[in-house]
Order: sequence, then structure tokens, then C-alpha cells
Amino acid sequence: MYLENLVTDSVDPQRLGRFWEAAVGGEQLTDEPAGYETRLAVEGGPVLDLCFQRVAEPQSEQPRLHIDLSAGAGQAEVVDRLLVLGARRLDEGQGDVPWVVLADPEGNPFCVLEERGEHVDSGPVAALPLASADPPRDAEFWSWLTGWRITSDVAGTLRHPSMRGPLLEFRPEPARKGKPKNRLHLDVRLEQGEDPDGVAAAIAERGGRELRPPWGELHWRVYADPSGNEFCVLPAST
Repeated sequence: MYLENLVTDSVDPQRLGRFWEAAVGGEQLTDEPAGYETRLAVEGGPVLDLCFQRVAEPQSEQPRLHIDLSAGAGQAEVVDRLLVLGARRLDEGQGDVPWVVLADPEGNPFCVLEERGEHVDSGPVAALPLASADPPRDAEFWSWLTGWRITSDVAGTLRHPSMRGPLLEFRPEPARKGKPKNRLHLDVRLEQGEDPDGVAAAIAERGGRELRPPWGELHWRVYADPSGNEFCVLPAST
């Protein structure tokens, strides 16, 4: 299995997708009524598709997964460019911190980080922080799921085996996962020859569980990690 997509629910996927495509310098993949996709390829590292799928409901609660952008020494210039693209400043009570908190055009919060050594080879996306009830446990779960490695630099953090691209960070959750589906979630894809039922059993053995949402017949399967965060397992590419 490998990590393939970062998926965002969106009322207007074209507007939101074009914002993030410009923000990260992505390459457009699809532009359809139901969704928009752009590709972020880190040289020598991972490829991650940013997918924006149409939903009717606006954001209802604080997202458990968000994007941290890497700005380096040009943080102020990056923030100004994002504001022109349609972002707005956001006060979450963060106080006097070296990073800048913004909201994208649909109100999803994200951070623009100051220069940090661990993000030298990250590319435009520095990190994907995910709320976790037990960061070491969830780091082990997602390492098995994606093939990303637990880093020794930051506890509860994964990185692509190339040691390039964004960090996948597990941060102590401010509150237990509620019933609404995460506004942002990750997709992994099976490799050729991997057995979907065997993967489902292994997910359950590691503390995850399969979900059966009332969305009709799907060609992928939906799960929750041990902290309740939803993710999808896509079939192997043909």
C-alpha cells in the first residue's frame, strides 16, 4: 500500500482546488463537476494528489487534519500571496507564535510555517498534522499502512522513505473524534497482488475498523484508524 491522496470535502471544489493548486504549485489532473484534482510531486520524493470532492454541507467542526505550508525565510511574501489568492487571516487563539494561521476560501484552517531545519526537503507542504488519541500508537499504524518511516527527529512523526516531502505528524487531540466525518482525509492505494480482505483483517488487528457509510456501492473501502480518523483504501491500479 502507499499514500496517494489528500482529500478535502468542498462546497465548490473548482474554486478550492484552484486555490490549493496555486498555493502548492500543483499540476491539474482533473476538473469535473463532482471534483477537482491537482498533483504535488516532490523531486526525489513522494507524489501526493490533492483531491477536492463536492459535498452539500459546509464545514461543521474543527478539522482533525490540516496542511502546514513551508515558507522558509520568505514567510511574509508567501502569506501575502495566499491572501491575494483568496485566503484570510484566522485567529484561533494561537497568540504570539512564529507561524501564521490562515483559512482557505472555504474556511479550512492551515498554517504557514517559519523556517525550520526539518522542512528543508519538504517541498511546499511542510507537514500534515493529524489529531491522535495516542500519537506513538497511531504512528505505528500509519507507518504500516503507508510504508512511511517513523522519524527519530520528532516523536509521533512519519516521512516518506526518501526522507523528502511532507511530514505526517500525529498530535494529541484536543477532543475525542465526534460523529461528523473529517473534512479532510487520506487515501491509500493497494499494490498489485494485495488482498483487500487480508488488508481489512490486518487493519482490524491493529486497532482500526471498517466503516460502512450509506453512500451506495463504492469501488473503495472506508475505514477509521485507532483514533477514529477516516481513511479510504483504494483498489490496485489496473
